[in-house]
Amino acid sequence: MDKSEGLALGLSGALLLIFFAAIMYASTARGIDVPKCITDPDPFERGQLIEHAEDRYELQMIARMWSFQPGSIEIPVGSELEIYLRATDIIHGFKIEGTNVNMMAVPGSINYQRLRFNEPGTYPLVCHEYCGVGHHNMRGEIVVTES
Repeated sequence: MDKSEGLALGLSGALLLIFFAAIMYASTARGIDVPKCITDPDPFERGQLIEHAEDRYELQMIARMWSFQPGSIEIPVGSELEIYLRATDIIHGFKIEGTNVNMMAVPGSINYQRLRFNEPGTYPLVCHEYCGVGHHNMRGEIVVTES
């Protein structure tokens, strides 16, 4: 191996270590989480918000042409929201503006992500996957209010 090959291998290895360190930093220090796909539970039939404790909620969200159900929910500031997302017809996108939540709603599976809302405000929900003629109408919102 000549000197330039050794240098290229060393730089490649260092770059891999930097990328790995960045992923570890994002997952631990910044709290960035990857959505989980749940493939074996019984699917829920309607979208609803369930309160489990004073500051812990479960959102069962259904994406279908061309709406989210429920379309609007209201929770107090500081609440932890566990989101379970499913699609009933085709693939839809699910993004909560102003957060790091970005999931795909795929028929036959349920995606899960947890999020804490520390700031009051209105967080729009949008579908980011083209799902047909009424795609632009597929919206919703999460309203986070002061206690």
